Amino acid sequence: MGQVFLLMPVLLVSCFLSQGAAMENQRLFNIAVNRVQHLHLLAQKMFNDFEGTLLSDERRQLNKIFLLDFCNSDSIVSPIDKQETQKSSVLKLLHISYRLIESWEYTSQTLAISNSLMVRNSNQISEKLSDLKVGINLLIKGSQDGVLSLDDNDSQHLPP
Repeated sequence: MGQVFLLMPVLLVSCFLSQGAAMENQRLFNIAVNRVQHLHLLAQKMFNDFEGTLLSDERRQLNKIFLLDFCNSDSIVSPIDKQETQKSSVLKLLHISYRLIESWEYTSQTLAISNSLMVRNSNQISEKLSDLKVGINLLIKGSQDGVLSLDDNDSQHLPP
């Protein structure tokens, strides 16, 4: 599942590469990949902290839940491979990414509510997910306006 988190931004950003803005887009791509990797590590730590607070009976119940192999993002229809992704419109891919981030936000908030020890990590994850949503929103607006690349002057400065 971690590979899915990394694959979507890679495929999304590759749609934006053009000769004139390749360096700027590469910089934005590198930032996006770093943020997604950081989010993945935070989510992993958050879940491990949550799991560590459970009693053995609660762990058995949690394992039963995971045997169902369900994920909030499973219901989001998205391309299944590189070719299908390349055939999809940029706007469609951006909307899929936005919905994925919303599903991750919901999951991280649900876990945080069930365990007060995870509130600090949850806040970090929520902030990063919020930053990604802002960035994707800017890209959606730019795509709708016909402007696909962002300059430092017209984008919000988000921490790396």
